[in-house]
Amino acid sequence: MEVRNCKECGKIFNYVEGVPLCPACAKKMEDKFEGVKEYIYDNPNASINQVAEDNEVSVQQIKRWIREERLSFSDSSEIGIECEKCGAMIKTGRFCKACKKRLETTFGNMYQVKKAPEPRKRPGSAEAKMRFLDR
Repeated sequence: MEVRNCKECGKIFNYVEGVPLCPACAKKMEDKFEGVKEYIYDNPNASINQVAEDNEVSVQQIKRWIREERLSFSDSSEIGIECEKCGAMIKTGRFCKACKKRLETTFGNMYQVKKAPEPRKRPGSAEAKMRFLDR
C-alpha cells in the first residue's frame, strides 16, 4: 500500500486502487452516484447538464460513470457519449457494438492456436527407404 492525499479533501490515507479518494469522500461519491441513479430513473428525459446541476455532480463524473458502465440509458434518452473509436453515440461503456465486435475479432485472431508443422519422416519408415526401378 502507499500513502496518498485525497483528491477531494486533501487528507492523507492508505491508497489501494482506483480513484485516489479517502474512505469518507469515497462514501460521499457513492451516495451522489445513488442520487444520480434515482434522479435519472425519475426523470428519464433530463439532459446530462440538468442531471449534473440538480445533483451537484460534474458532467465529467457522470460521463465517467457511463464509461465504467455503472450508468446506462435507454435508447429513447437523449443522454449519451461518443464511442472512443468511431465517435458514434452510445448509451453506456466505451465502445459501440460494431467497434466491440471488431476489437473482439482482432484480439481473437491474435491468440488463435497455430497449427503445428508436420513432423519429419524418420529414416526407418517405409517412405524413407530407397527404391530401385529395374529390380
